[in-house]
Amino acid sequence: MAAAVAGTGPSTESEMNRSETEEEPRSNETEEDGSEQSGPTPPHHSRLSKLPLSRIRALMKADPDVSLAGQDSVFIIARATELFVEMIAKDALVYAQQGKRKTLQRKDLDNAIEAVDEFAFLEGTLD
Repeated sequence: MAAAVAGTGPSTESEMNRSETEEEPRSNETEEDGSEQSGPTPPHHSRLSKLPLSRIRALMKADPDVSLAGQDSVFIIARATELFVEMIAKDALVYAQQGKRKTLQRKDLDNAIEAVDEFAFLEGTLD
């Protein structure tokens, strides 16, 4: 605690507790399959994606032109899908707000598809 008084360390008890927990090593963490891993854990794509990667992989493999679907490619497709849904939802939200509504309706999506050139490939898909 003398270091806290001298100004060389954390000055409050909560800062001391936070700094102690930040410095704890993250080794020997147990993976979901039960195996232990030493050292820092690599990033897991499933934690970075909100969509279930297993379903994305199944959809990709349903395409006869796709024979292999690597973990990175599945993650990239999932992330691109999330960004696409976010983009079209935000554009549709503008139309819902213009109608003084908080709930998106199909007509809001239709309006967003018609108004934005990037969504032209979707015209007629909601019919």
